[in-house]
Amino acid sequence: MWFKTATLGCKVNQYETQWLRAALMANGWHDADANGAEINADLVDWVFINTCSVTQESDAKSRKLVSHYAAQCPNAKIALLGCYAASHPQQAQSLSGVTCVLADKRRLPEFLSKLGLTTIPTVATGHAERHRAYLKVQDGCRVGCAYCVIPQTRPYLSSRPIPEVLAEARALAQAHYHEIVLTGIHLGHYGLDFGPNQTVTPIPPCNAPLTLEEYYARHAALAPSQRVGLAELLQALAHAELPQMRVRLGSLEAIEVNDAMLEVMARHRDFFCPHFHLSMQSGDDTVLRGMRRRQLSGPFIERCREILARFPNAALTTDVIVGFPGETEEQFQRTCEVVETLCFSRVHVFRFSPRPGTIAAEMPRQVDAPVKKERAARLQTLARRLREEFARKLLGGTALVVVEEVEQVAQDQWLARGCSEHYYSVETLMSRRDDLLPGQFVRVELTDLTSDVFRAKILERNPSVR
Repeated sequence: MWFKTATLGCKVNQYETQWLRAALMANGWHDADANGAEINADLVDWVFINTCSVTQESDAKSRKLVSHYAAQCPNAKIALLGCYAASHPQQAQSLSGVTCVLADKRRLPEFLSKLGLTTIPTVATGHAERHRAYLKVQDGCRVGCAYCVIPQTRPYLSSRPIPEVLAEARALAQAHYHEIVLTGIHLGHYGLDFGPNQTVTPIPPCNAPLTLEEYYARHAALAPSQRVGLAELLQALAHAELPQMRVRLGSLEAIEVNDAMLEVMARHRDFFCPHFHLSMQSGDDTVLRGMRRRQLSGPFIERCREILARFPNAALTTDVIVGFPGETEEQFQRTCEVVETLCFSRVHVFRFSPRPGTIAAEMPRQVDAPVKKERAARLQTLARRLREEFARKLLGGTALVVVEEVEQVAQDQWLARGCSEHYYSVETLMSRRDDLLPGQFVRVELTDLTSDVFRAKILERNPSVR
């Protein structure tokens, strides 16, 4: 059987597609897009599309992708997975070329069994990035922000037991990945669904999901020694046998970066990247209340400062939504002030898009599109300046870099490129090829900066990252 896969959306979707790909190949299926494959599109048997539904634009992209593959692979059966399949199952099923829609992804093992798969892998390898792999440890969100549809499409909290996570991390190390990015739909809620000894009671597909308060209550009812959260997972990873490996955290809420996590990361500073992606969305309290966010600007700023007190050179990155219903110019300016106060090294700027089925879509005082566009442009200009300013603070210091590629740029010149722990690109010019290989860790001195790309001098090859 020949298959193709396509993915839209977040890192969790990317991970899940890789897991599906690994499952199919473990059962003798062939990836029509794999290196060296020269299969005629007419001979493709299945196309698996992992969809996104975070915005109306994401829905449109999902439908467009279906049309593309229906035309490209006319004889293939198309299966839709992901959040668009969950949020619009009937609409998805009506699309030309679609054979099946997995509206409840918990039924994926049942679906694969019907396709004849008997071997289900426990790890996902073959990630798109050669030396960085995503490792999904958590799924589901029950927070209910006013602009977000994800609690409707992924409503069940699900965490992977620590031994299972460690097994996959070891497999990724053996497959020569050198950086793991821990991902989840709501990473900070890792462990909330665990019972004693990390047992998980499956919720039948017909049952309503628990509320977040119910998850918290069940977790609090456990004996302290039985409670497992993200700090315990990080501690286990730090003590696992993962040679030449480091860990980067995915998106978190600032309120969820607790002292226990910071203590573990401080004890293993080279193993955990000092990079915290903390979702802010707005710097104005009135807007945050309208968004139904759980943390206002004051506590958010305070927690960021506590992180920086522990890790003075930590890279803080964030997400911001501009043009939320009712946002005034003064409220937008407050957001800009908070962004500048915390000197984020990167800001992902999103213009608010009314998402049908969410509270925010029905709110009055929707901000006009030209205003949202203009505010987004201003914030992006500020974000670029702050990113370069943060980078300049690192000049003259050292960085731990994973070499991603080495290429010859002249007869006697080689250029090594890699990624630092702060998530900046680093380039090193060498007069000979030497023994520097992709995947190798090097400690470098950051000597120069162009835009947000560093030039560096190698100080140490294969330094310890434990």
